[in-house]
Amino acid sequence: VQEIVESGGGIVQPGGSLTLSCAAYGRLFTIYSMGWYRQAPGKQRELVAAMDSWSRINYGDDVQDRFTISRENAKNTVYLHLNNAKPEDTAVYYCNVQPRSTEPPSWGQGTQVIVSL
Repeated sequence: VQEIVESGGGIVQPGGSLTLSCAAYGRLFTIYSMGWYRQAPGKQRELVAAMDSWSRINYGDDVQDRFTISRENAKNTVYLHLNNAKPEDTAVYYCNVQPRSTEPPSWGQGTQVIVSL
């Protein structure tokens, strides 16, 4: 992966919605896994959602009923749709791209999401 570009972070009110995007660039074919992690201040980085090339999805705790992950494989892009945002969703969200199951993942630079009035 030569470059990972994230976008869509910002401030959202509680109960609101936001969509994050992540595009991977380089000599890539079908990417094995793309997903999102987040890290809040003073906490460890945790899985939010990840989708593999067979569209199998893993969601982290507390987000499955509110967040939705999707991919556009032709564009090597993954999206995270945040719905019914809560203050505890405030964190830096990192895109995670694993081109092959036998390779370590690459990380984006992170995009800040703040849920606040």
